[in-house]
Amino acid sequence: MNLKTIQNVYLVGIGGIGMSALARYFVSQGKSVAGYDRTETELTKELIAEGMDIHFEDNSKLIPSFFFNTEQTLVIYTPAIPSGHEELNYFRENGFKVKKRSEVLGLLTENYFTIAVAGTHGKTTTSSIAAHILNNSEEGCTAFLGGIAVNYHSNLLLSTSSDKMVVEADEYDRSFLTLNPDVAIVTSTDPDHLDIYGTKENMEKNYHEFVSKIKETGTLIYKAGLSFSETAKKSFTYSLKGKSDFGIENLKVENGEYTFDIISPLEKIENVKFGFPGMHNLENALAAAAAAQVSGIDKEVIKKGLATYKGVKRRFEYIIKSANLVYIDDYAHHPRELSACISSVKALYPDKKITGIFQPHLFSRTCDFADGFAKSLDLLDEVILLEIYPARELPIDGVDSKMLLDKITAKSKSLLSKEDTLKEIGERKIEVLLTLGAGDIDKLVEPIKKKLLSVTV
Repeated sequence: MNLKTIQNVYLVGIGGIGMSALARYFVSQGKSVAGYDRTETELTKELIAEGMDIHFEDNSKLIPSFFFNTEQTLVIYTPAIPSGHEELNYFRENGFKVKKRSEVLGLLTENYFTIAVAGTHGKTTTSSIAAHILNNSEEGCTAFLGGIAVNYHSNLLLSTSSDKMVVEADEYDRSFLTLNPDVAIVTSTDPDHLDIYGTKENMEKNYHEFVSKIKETGTLIYKAGLSFSETAKKSFTYSLKGKSDFGIENLKVENGEYTFDIISPLEKIENVKFGFPGMHNLENALAAAAAAQVSGIDKEVIKKGLATYKGVKRRFEYIIKSANLVYIDDYAHHPRELSACISSVKALYPDKKITGIFQPHLFSRTCDFADGFAKSLDLLDEVILLEIYPARELPIDGVDSKMLLDKITAKSKSLLSKEDTLKEIGERKIEVLLTLGAGDIDKLVEPIKKKLLSVTV
């Protein structure tokens, strides 16, 4: 498909973080952009303010009339859209060009030197760090991110002079198999999305297929301990611990930030500073620095990028940070992510009581990893569970938050509605609070912030 001949782009699920980045990109290219989403959010409000026509009812009569030109209109959808969606089926049945988000991303990367970041955990943080490093070079970069980068208040970076692009390689629905990157990072292959893959082994096979799609002259960078060496001609490992090609030494914490040296098979990078907390995020920074270095980025640019990186919304995001009260919001929705986040908070605040509010995401994920979720949540001093956020799924018999609550052994645990959670927060003595999850728990962040500030003033 020649995207230059497209005049109109309609996105079914335009409010998704990946879809909205595409929407913004096509607006930057002078295309007319409109779309549907199920609910209005702060992000859809921003898109409307940027000139996009968006509605929130599945009704093909609400589609702007000039989008009905089958030759000039491209329709993009996310796999989260249900099969019975009226608007999507209208486009399919009437001869429109209809593509998945991942297919369009694959088309866009064809003319770029592409860095693609894959893995069960850390994709958004790693890709945003890599994009920020590249953006500090003279040419900059284009990047499609799975979160709102704090440095740019956007999930899209644009450059008219650079041939480099950074994208997330999403394993959901095998989306990453549309990409043929020049440099690929694989952060982890922990099992997830078993509703798609069935087994851990099948999921790992798809990661190997993704790695096989790296260009002949390309490079794989992967977490030490994963088994990819036989599927890429040129590859490097990275890790904070043990033997690896890229590593760190002389690690210190000074004035709330990490200082260290990067050990590299290409060129050592000394006296690096990185201020985003959490050892898992430091490891993501190492992977991003490795990708930048093998892509030809100068070490001083890498150092500047790491030193000035501010993070991603909902990735270890400080909402309140004072001597007596800390509130952090995080997107963690897998047991390994929960464990990494909570462990990092405990290391930062070893003498504080840590309260966590967790909203499980998907019935299938909760069912598959219930024991792992319980073990991770037991790291908290106090646990508050919300009901499962279903997203694209129908309920599964016997799978609910009560089932998960029963597996948690923490002394203080409860299952509350959102309304009761706000009330409970106002009545407890909070020292460190975490909100955790990938559903709509983010809508509680501002109300919780106001409640906490009102009772601590």
